[in-house]
Amino acid sequence: MPDKGHAASAEAGKIARALGVISSTTMLSRVMGLLRDSLTAALFGAGGFMDAFLVAFKLPNMLRGLLAEGSLTVSFIPVYTEVMEKEGDEAAHKLGRVVITALTLILAVIVLLGILAAPWIVNVVAMGFKDNPEKFNLTVSMTRWLFPFIAFVSLTAIAGGILNAREQFFYPALAPVVLNLCNIVVTWTLYRYFDLPIMAMVLGVLVGGVAQLLIQVRPLGKLGFHYFPDFAFRSEPLKKILLLMGPSTFGVAVYQFNIVISTFFASWLPEGAVSYLYYSERLFQLPLGVFAVSIGVASLPSLSRLAAREDWISFNHTVSHAIRLLFFIVLPASIGLMILSEPIVALLFERGRFTPEMTIGTSTTLKFYALAMIPVSITRVFAQSFYAVKEMKTPVKGAFVSLVVNVFASWLFAFPLGLAQGGLALATAFSSTVNMFYLSEMYRRKNGENPFKGLYKPLFLIALASLGMGALVWLGDAGFIALAGKVSGFSMRLLEILLVIPAGVAGYIVFAKLLGLKDLSELTGRLRGN
Repeated sequence: MPDKGHAASAEAGKIARALGVISSTTMLSRVMGLLRDSLTAALFGAGGFMDAFLVAFKLPNMLRGLLAEGSLTVSFIPVYTEVMEKEGDEAAHKLGRVVITALTLILAVIVLLGILAAPWIVNVVAMGFKDNPEKFNLTVSMTRWLFPFIAFVSLTAIAGGILNAREQFFYPALAPVVLNLCNIVVTWTLYRYFDLPIMAMVLGVLVGGVAQLLIQVRPLGKLGFHYFPDFAFRSEPLKKILLLMGPSTFGVAVYQFNIVISTFFASWLPEGAVSYLYYSERLFQLPLGVFAVSIGVASLPSLSRLAAREDWISFNHTVSHAIRLLFFIVLPASIGLMILSEPIVALLFERGRFTPEMTIGTSTTLKFYALAMIPVSITRVFAQSFYAVKEMKTPVKGAFVSLVVNVFASWLFAFPLGLAQGGLALATAFSSTVNMFYLSEMYRRKNGENPFKGLYKPLFLIALASLGMGALVWLGDAGFIALAGKVSGFSMRLLEILLVIPAGVAGYIVFAKLLGLKDLSELTGRLRGN
C-alpha cells in the first residue's frame, strides 16, 4: 500500500509546480488582456458602442463557460483520468475522440440557434437597451457575428482538458494569451477600415478563437493523440460524462445566470454602467485568474487521481493545502486592490475617451469586487473537490442558493441602497460568501472532516500579515501623494504603482516571516521540485 502521507505531499508538489506554469502563463494572458482593455478604453471609452459589444460578447462567452470550460470540462477530466489510470492510454485517446466528435455536432446546432435567436436573447439579457433602438440593433448584429466563437473556444477547452489530465498545463494556459494577442493586433490595425470601428473587435475575437485552438494540436500529437471522427456514442465513459454533465450543467448555468443578472440590472442604470462593471471585473479577475483559477485547474487532476485511488486522507490534505495556499496569496491581493483601485484604474485606462469620471466609477466598483476574491477562490476549491469524486449535485445546490441571494442582493444594493453598479459587485461578494460557507458545511458532512481543521491559526496569522501590508500600502500611497502633489498623467501614475506595490509585497513577506508563516518558503521549494 502506498504511503498516503507521501501521496499527499506528492500531489501538493504537483499542484505547486503546475501553479508555477499556469500562473505565470495566466499572468501573461491577463497582462495582454489589460493591454487590450487599455487599447479599447482609449478607442471606445465606456459608452454605448462598448456597452453593446460587451453584452454581445458576454452571451457566447457565457455559453462557452456553460458547455466547455464549465460542465463538460469538470465532467470530462475525472472520467478521462479514471479511464487513463485503469484502462491505459489508447482507451483514453478513444474517449477524447468520441467527446470531440459529439461536442462538434452539438456546437454546430447551438451556433445556428444562437444566430437565429439573437434578437430574443438580447431582449432578455439587456432589456434596458430596447429604449435605444440603434444600440439594441447593433448588439443583435454583433451577437450574431460572435456566436461562432463558442465553437472554437469550446473545442480549445476540451483539448486543454486532455492536456491538463496528463499534467501538460503550458499550452492550455497559453491559449488565452494567443486570443488576447490576436484581439489586440486585429483591433489596432483594422479599426480604421470599418464603418463602425467597434466591429474590428468582433473580428479580433473570431481570429483569436481559431488561433488558440490550433496551438493545441501539436502538443496533443506529441502525447499520441490524433483526432479523427469517432461516433461510438454508446461507450460507457461517454455515458458517464453525460450523466455527470446533467447536474453540473445546471450548476454552471446558475453561475452564468448570475452574470446575466448583473448585466440585466446594469442595463437599467445610467449609460456606462455595463462598461464600469466590465473594466472593474477584468481587474478583479487578474489576481483571481492568476492564482485562484490556476490552483483550481491544477488541483482537479490531482484530486481526481486521489479519488480514483480512494486515498481520502491525501484527498483531504490536498484540499486543506489548496485553501491555505489561496489565503496566503489572494487575501493580501484583495486588500491591496481595494486600497489602490483608483490609481490602478487611472494608470491602465484613463486616456483617450476614458475620462477621470469613468475612472471613479470603475474604481468604486472594483473596491466592492475585491471583497469577493476570497469567497470566490475558496468556493472554486470546494467545487473541484466535489467534481473530482463525481458529486455534481452539491455544487449545483450551492450555486442555486447563491443565485437566489444574488438576485435579491443585486436589487437591494443597486437600487434602494443607491450603490448602482458598485452594488452589483457587492452582491457578487455577498452571494459568493454564502456559497463558500454552504459548500464548506457540505464538505464536512460528506468527508467527515472540517476542511478548515488545523487552518485557523495560520489563516489568522495570514490575515494579520495582510492587514499589516495593507496599512503599509495605504501609508506609502498617501506619502507619495503628499510628496508629489496632484498625481496625474501616465508617468506619475506608473511611478506611484511601481513604488507602492513592490513596497507592499516586501512588507508582506517581512510580516509573514515575523509571524512564523512558512508558506512562501514551502511554495518556492515545491516550485523548484524540493
